[in-house]
Amino acid sequence: MARAGRGPAVVPLSAGEEAFLRAWSRAALGVPRALDADLQAGQGMSLSEYTALMHLSEAPGRSLRMSDLASACALSLSGMSRIVSRLEAQGLVERERASCDGRGLNAVLTDAGLGRLRRAWPAHLASVRRHMMDHLGELDLPGVTAAVQRFASGTPCAGPQQEV
Repeated sequence: MARAGRGPAVVPLSAGEEAFLRAWSRAALGVPRALDADLQAGQGMSLSEYTALMHLSEAPGRSLRMSDLASACALSLSGMSRIVSRLEAQGLVERERASCDGRGLNAVLTDAGLGRLRRAWPAHLASVRRHMMDHLGELDLPGVTAAVQRFASGTPCAGPQQEV
């Protein structure tokens, strides 16, 4: 409880708000784990690897500066470097010096990497449908998406948000 004169009053959560927070917290931890487990079992690929390949496939020239890729994947630069090293060892990604300044490194999706992403996509899509989309029913998906983007944009690891 907030003390008088110590900042704004703290408003307790309603029962509905508390239920949402707890469900969101379970889903925020559990759904990525389930998606990762499905990709690992079906494709021998982690969700982080899949996400990196996906972002590279969508980037101009299939290339992103390592720091931008890390941000897009909500990972630290060192975590992204480890993932790119694994993908590089499989011939799915290459690292190149950034042409704009020559100091940074870009991760570049290879043709083999694009093929690997295309082969993994159906399994990932089925997993996303099973663990997420099939549970949304009659919800206002654009409204829910906009709300999630608003509170996700306030997190330290949030990257650029796309319009709904």
